Amino acid sequence: MPSPPPEVSVATFNTHWGVDRFRRPYDVVDACRQLAADVLILQEAWRADGTVGFAAEAAQRLGYALSWLPLARGDLLAHQRLPVPPAKARLLGQGTRGGRAPRGRGDWGVAVLSRLPVRSEERIDLGHLPLDPSRRGALRLELDVDGRPFTVVGTHLSHLSHGSLWQLLRLRRALPGEGEAAVLGGDMNMWGPLLTTFLPGWRRSVRGRTWPASRPHSQIDHLMVTPPVEVVSGRVMPRTGSDHRALRAVLRLRRW
Repeated sequence: MPSPPPEVSVATFNTHWGVDRFRRPYDVVDACRQLAADVLILQEAWRADGTVGFAAEAAQRLGYALSWLPLARGDLLAHQRLPVPPAKARLLGQGTRGGRAPRGRGDWGVAVLSRLPVRSEERIDLGHLPLDPSRRGALRLELDVDGRPFTVVGTHLSHLSHGSLWQLLRLRRALPGEGEAAVLGGDMNMWGPLLTTFLPGWRRSVRGRTWPASRPHSQIDHLMVTPPVEVVSGRVMPRTGSDHRALRAVLRLRRW
């Protein structure tokens, strides 16, 4: 009797640099633990200078292999490339837990954490749009699922108003074909119908509002899958400290 097709749980989560909208830190590692996924795709993963960053900490504590793609330098307090004036920093630091907001220079980017064996890893350059201070890119991993290849692509696109459809077209050329088992996850900064229009053959595994986390009115975070992938279940996860809600899906790799 043949064995049942393998299942994989995948989650995508924009961590918002590990702080809430008041710049108060929250426990990103615990948020990752609650997602309880075989594969985690993180955006706005922050790594302060001189630290390993919370994506690496989550990988170490929760038993994942880490793939990391830095996208930009920044100041955690300001969420921008330039240093914050001291007076403004003091003002923004008031009223936070412990009396001060987290601050300092570092890198932020995309991370993919996997509990499944990683066969290969590729970094995809999506270029730099004039209105976006940050360069964009994607991580493409080929994982081993019971001897079968399974491709995971994680990304964080620019805002649609910045011209991110150009990035999406560039990303499309680097994606697996429709006949390959694959998932594309991340903060796409656009709605689902646009994705399905510009990514023929791919479909949404979860539908539900993800942003802003407190009272979400839009879905800009997505987990897209190819035809060989069956969606067993999918849901929008409860609110954490981020301004986005995470998505989690259980996927089954069909035997073709």
